Amino acid sequence: MAEEFELENFDEEEVELFEHYSFNIDKKQSLLRIDKFLTDRIANSTRNKVQVAIDNGHVLVNGKTVKSNYKIKPLDEIKVYLEKPVMHSEVIPEEIPLDIIFEDEYLLIINKPAGMVVHPAHGNWTGTLVNGLVHYFNQLPELPGNSGRPGLVHRIDKDTSGLLVIAKSEVAMTDLANQFFHHTIDRTYIALVWGEPQEDEGTINAHVGRSAKDRKVMAAFPDGSEGKHAITHYAVIKRLRYVSLIQCNLETGRTHQIRAHMKHIGHPLFNDAMYGGDKIRKGTQFSKYKSFIDNCFKIIPRQALHAKSLGFVHPITKERMYFEAPLPEDFRTVLEKWEQYVIYEN
Repeated sequence: MAEEFELENFDEEEVELFEHYSFNIDKKQSLLRIDKFLTDRIANSTRNKVQVAIDNGHVLVNGKTVKSNYKIKPLDEIKVYLEKPVMHSEVIPEEIPLDIIFEDEYLLIINKPAGMVVHPAHGNWTGTLVNGLVHYFNQLPELPGNSGRPGLVHRIDKDTSGLLVIAKSEVAMTDLANQFFHHTIDRTYIALVWGEPQEDEGTINAHVGRSAKDRKVMAAFPDGSEGKHAITHYAVIKRLRYVSLIQCNLETGRTHQIRAHMKHIGHPLFNDAMYGGDKIRKGTQFSKYKSFIDNCFKIIPRQALHAKSLGFVHPITKERMYFEAPLPEDFRTVLEKWEQYVIYEN
């Protein structure tokens, strides 16, 4: 029987949550475990599914996350958040240009541009990578619980550029999913971050989970009190006075892991609006410097993050595969501007 794989390794994807259920507890309600309460009141739910939702922080009581053994009390307000269901299971094929780095009978490697959503979801039913893939192929496999995302083994978010591996057969998909599940895939990201890390290299070991203040944003929990185990290794490639070019290698692949981890250590990604990088975090107060930053933000109107390389064992031939994608033009241009700025200022 095929091993069930944790789809949380769909790294760096923005996941929008929507309020599906709201319960205002009666003042005469007796104490009752919240997982039992929700299982009894949500159609087609199971105790296990409810507990998973609670553990993932998708259930709030009076605006705060709780544990499955929390006992509801009179006048509690319970809200349940879920990802918006796929509008329909059929993905519309669209003729979308795909930058294919490699392809054989079992898989292909795609260099995704920034701005392209990976798969159809609420607000983005067309124009996604998957719409293009369905047009390119007659049929792509899906993992259980991965409906509407044919061929995908992992993903990167809309405004992150770089490499993705796509499976073309069920055998390839299962094997690649297994490699992601056991963290044997080598992934290297290049990022431009605010400030200069004190050390030339380091490891960030802090759980990553949803922020209680904003469910669309992930937060780091170094004490492990919430979220899931997450490890990012980073190394400084170049110091540019007020920003730094760094390399990040993922040991795990949690949602927004690099973005949340770098913010956690005080170095948010350049122009990452969701994590505070779209403001001047380091530098001078001179108007000339502010104009320089504004110009950079216009050139790269997204977080400066690029999935540069991908290494794995071919699911069929068992050959070690390795691929690289150069920095896209917007990232490269901003990096050159920073390099020139540092030379000019010196």
